[in-house]
Amino acid sequence: MSVMSVLDPPVLRHLGFNDALHPDRSWIRLLRFAVGAFVLVALVRKTCDATLPGNDVDVAQLYSEFTVQSNLVLGLVLLASAVLPRTRLPEWWDRMFGALALYLVMTGIIYVVLVAPPGEPLWSLDLYWPQLAHHRVAPLFAALDWLLVTRTVRGSWWRPLAWLGYPAAFLVFSWVRGGIDGWYVYDFLDPTLAGGWPAALTTTAEVLLAFLAVAVLLHVAGNARSSLAAGRGKR
Repeated sequence: MSVMSVLDPPVLRHLGFNDALHPDRSWIRLLRFAVGAFVLVALVRKTCDATLPGNDVDVAQLYSEFTVQSNLVLGLVLLASAVLPRTRLPEWWDRMFGALALYLVMTGIIYVVLVAPPGEPLWSLDLYWPQLAHHRVAPLFAALDWLLVTRTVRGSWWRPLAWLGYPAAFLVFSWVRGGIDGWYVYDFLDPTLAGGWPAALTTTAEVLLAFLAVAVLLHVAGNARSSLAAGRGKR
């Protein structure tokens, strides 16, 4: 690991395994750059399509979507992680990446369960390719990166709750926006549809519980991954 940055805390266990998956490995940085660029190019395509007559959403509505916001940040984070060595990035970078892994995993799950058109295949090259990028490739890559790439900083018990801050703020934003202009980002948030507020709040509560459950799983997995590199007594 002499040609790569020394993680803080340093890697103390399973040196060969963690060296092979070090975040400064050229192949990891190349993958991050490729996926980050793919995600952002897909966002450019979506933005261009949103300007076309007859499109379902305009540009302002597009950037009000949880999917677009989380993929935008993920794309930028992946590019920065590809260009800069780990020591040039702040310690909280990995914690932020864990949050992004949560948001992208939930983006994929919610899309499949609540948003996708009936009968849409889980994985097909026939899909509108920006959807494939944002709802399939990005969630899968973010999860694998979080679970596999060497990290040594453990998260505190309250980390999953902190990760829920953005989804909670997004819900408030979505309802305020919908109350102003009548457009809701997702149908399950729309209290003007059948079932009204009770149905919207019930589904939202279920979504938040799913967020919390997945956040806890990713938090535990992230700490287990750091233990493979730095041991359990490290911060």
